[in-house]
Amino acid sequence: MYLELKENRPHGTKDFPYTQYHIHLISHAFQIPVHWHDELEIIYVRNAPLTIVVDGEEYTAEAGSIFLVNPGQLHLMGSDLWPVDYFTLLFPLEFISFQTEDALEKELLFPLRNHSMAFTTEIPRGELRASCSDLLEQLIALNPQNGCPDQIGTRILLLQFIQLLVKNNLVKRVSTGSPLGIQKELLSYIQQNYCGRITLSELSSQFHLSQKYISRYFKEHFHLTLSQYLNYLRMTHAKHLLETTSLPVTEIAMQSGFSNVSYFIRAFKENFGMAPLQYRNQL
Repeated sequence: MYLELKENRPHGTKDFPYTQYHIHLISHAFQIPVHWHDELEIIYVRNAPLTIVVDGEEYTAEAGSIFLVNPGQLHLMGSDLWPVDYFTLLFPLEFISFQTEDALEKELLFPLRNHSMAFTTEIPRGELRASCSDLLEQLIALNPQNGCPDQIGTRILLLQFIQLLVKNNLVKRVSTGSPLGIQKELLSYIQQNYCGRITLSELSSQFHLSQKYISRYFKEHFHLTLSQYLNYLRMTHAKHLLETTSLPVTEIAMQSGFSNVSYFIRAFKENFGMAPLQYRNQL
């Protein structure tokens, strides 16, 4: 069972491209499958356990942990235990840019955007993490789920947060070549074609790799089987269609890559706790 995180929609709004998700009150094991986005993501853990994988490296969070996911980095998170309580804060680096050709833009913000520089993934324990936690708690309070966000205050706090990272040497130069190209190519191909029929044989032919290698690679690096990841993408798409269209369930199943409607209804209920029509009616 997977927790939904809609990466195909913009985070925040055009006028205020900042958003935060609060993931808590989960009473079962979960995993958010591997993905990436153009925004910087801050993961702030109030209560562990939580496992986070960033660019293939696995981290085990504790209460108070803070992780940074740079734009374009592959990452996933999940937990086999509960309760888990954490926030993800996402925003494009342009959101805190002054759009001027000054030293800050040339030496830090632009290199971060073009991936020639990156933040260190985990903020170490100690005074720095305590100071960062205080800023994040203020940020969360400024942007209540059902309230009006403080746009000026949010930018100021984000800049103060970035300032702490820079002062403590948590920004590094990175090489231009990416060892994770095959992962992104696989994911991109699947995300573009998941509504059709995708098999290990097809992927093997497309990427000139053996089926056994792809199957093992997928499990080791994405922590999911191919069928589990396809099911996640298809279910998320079907849920979106139920929310935004009046299409019949049969058509939604077909458009989401399910050739068997009975299987789709059964799988939807297993994932979301109710049948597709029941989900639509309770919206």
